Amino acid sequence: MATAVLQRLGYQAELVTNGQAAAEMWKKNGYDLILMDVQMPETDGMEATKIIRRAGGSQPVIIALTANALHGDREECLQAGMDDYICKPFELHELLALLQKWSVKKHQSYH
Repeated sequence: MATAVLQRLGYQAELVTNGQAAAEMWKKNGYDLILMDVQMPETDGMEATKIIRRAGGSQPVIIALTANALHGDREECLQAGMDDYICKPFELHELLALLQKWSVKKHQSYH
C-alpha cells in the first residue's frame, strides 16, 4: 500500500525483500529517504539501518515502518539509527506529515 501511495504522490519507490537488499540498494542508488520495515527476513530493518549508518558518506533519512507499537519500540528504532517511526497501518496524513517534515529538514541541510 505504501508504494502505491508514494507513487501517487510523485515519489519513486522501490521494494526489497530483506534488510541486506535494502542496504545494498542504498549503496548503489544513494536514496534520500528510506521507509525501513523493521521486521524483514535474513537481515532485519534494525541491522540494515546500522549497516547504512556505519557506511558513512551522505546519509538518508530512515523512517521505521513497523506493526510494533509497544512501549519502547520507537526508542529502540531511534537507537538503531533511524530518524523517525510510523506504525502500520498508518493514515495517509501521518505519512504525508513525515515526508514533509523530513523533506524540509533535508532541504535545510543542503543550505
